[in-house]
Amino acid sequence: MKKKVAVVTGCSSGIGFHITDHLLSTGWSVIGVSRRRPEGFDEGFTHLVADLSEIEVLAEVLKNIVKVDAIIHAAGLLRMGSYEQMNLDDGAMMWQVHVNAAAAIVQSLAPRMENGGRIVLIGSRVSSGAANKSLYAASKSAYIGFSRSIAAELAIRAITVNVVSPAATDTPMLHDPKRAGNTPVLPPFGRYVKPEEIAGTVAFLLSDAAAAMTGQQLVVCAGSSL
Repeated sequence: MKKKVAVVTGCSSGIGFHITDHLLSTGWSVIGVSRRRPEGFDEGFTHLVADLSEIEVLAEVLKNIVKVDAIIHAAGLLRMGSYEQMNLDDGAMMWQVHVNAAAAIVQSLAPRMENGGRIVLIGSRVSSGAANKSLYAASKSAYIGFSRSIAAELAIRAITVNVVSPAATDTPMLHDPKRAGNTPVLPPFGRYVKPEEIAGTVAFLLSDAAAAMTGQQLVVCAGSSL
């Protein structure tokens, strides 16, 4: 049997890296899309160089993909600031990488997917709102309406579209020096969400057990939402 192929954005670090690692370890082939090639992936991994903020370039890169069974849009960035300090250029960049890139990827690749394919967007628990993260929350909350709309269009082909929204996850983004003074509060579990846990949730959405789940948001928060 031919291996299934997943396209994973943001594969070079954080959640995207762990999703790529998990899929490769479970027999998938992965086409990673990011600005730099991640280390440690060889057999079954193909890397395509693209800056997801450059939509026209991204669209050209995606033309090189012939077969795709799953799309996981994990690339993202976080810029913070109060309503008085928020930077509109940062907001435009986050919208570009989160929403416009997702739209470009779906528009390019979904027509080439076989019936029964899977699309997963990595959102955020703060999409419902969080102080000092208004523009980030806005770009991530857009995933909900976007994914449900695309899910409705693709349901006739049994292609599912879902969002996985983690709370603070133990990745390089969490420890970014730019976040000094704005470190997230530990969830009730007493620890941050592990990126491996998000990878496992994505793997579930790609499994046969989740074949009828579409247009949904799964929040993985270690109790933060309670």
